Amino acid sequence: MVQLKTDTSIEAMRETGRVVAQVLTAVREAAAVGVSLRELDEVARGVLREAGAGSPFLNYRPHFAPTPFPAVICTSVNDAIVHGVPTDQRLRDGDLVSIDAGATLDGWVGDSAVSFTVGRARPADTRLIDTAFAALDAGIAAAAVGNRIGDIAHAIGTVCRTAGYGIPEGFGGHGVGRSMHEDPAVPNEGRPGRGMPLRHGMVLAIEPMLIAGGHDAFHSDRDGWTLRTSDGSRAAHAEHTVAITDEGPRVLTAL
Repeated sequence: MVQLKTDTSIEAMRETGRVVAQVLTAVREAAAVGVSLRELDEVARGVLREAGAGSPFLNYRPHFAPTPFPAVICTSVNDAIVHGVPTDQRLRDGDLVSIDAGATLDGWVGDSAVSFTVGRARPADTRLIDTAFAALDAGIAAAAVGNRIGDIAHAIGTVCRTAGYGIPEGFGGHGVGRSMHEDPAVPNEGRPGRGMPLRHGMVLAIEPMLIAGGHDAFHSDRDGWTLRTSDGSRAAHAEHTVAITDEGPRVLTAL
């Protein structure tokens, strides 16, 4: 069941969103050749601590997971699409990195993700990342009162498919509020004019995921968490928590 948020609750979620943005900014600034993924997780933990915030990721265990998630951020590198577990792996020149971060503050959750390149960027990676953010922007623009979930899905899918990229089936955005994953599901591909109507007070995590090789197939890594492209091509992920309001979509996880 969808939980509509009051204007006061949306303001509170905006404060949580600022913390998430600060985490992503700090992690991106720390990401450099030779830095380990575990060290990036420590940076994120420090920001959360300073803000007096918790992590909705740490110890999260959905039905498919063999173990609770051990970190406060997901670190997905190169062919990893999402849910990458921070390890002692050290970043190398040209790595494509996707960081997914969340925060809990005063009982409200925020969720956001960015993708970027460490060191010298491949032109193909730059195009992939730019398209991920363009798809996110298109999804946000469609998140308007009077539209439907399918309009968001169609906007995202059109950008991704037009650019020739794959979309991992079954993974997409979701409602956010007191919990990290709430109703409704927000697919990254769909038909316009279909699905649940968008109403003032809905808060959604909109998150396109793109596979460079153009295929949709993926598999789970041995850790039971990391999703990787089946063709070995690179992937990008972009996400914001967005409130649906009568005045238009409001991004809650922007700086």
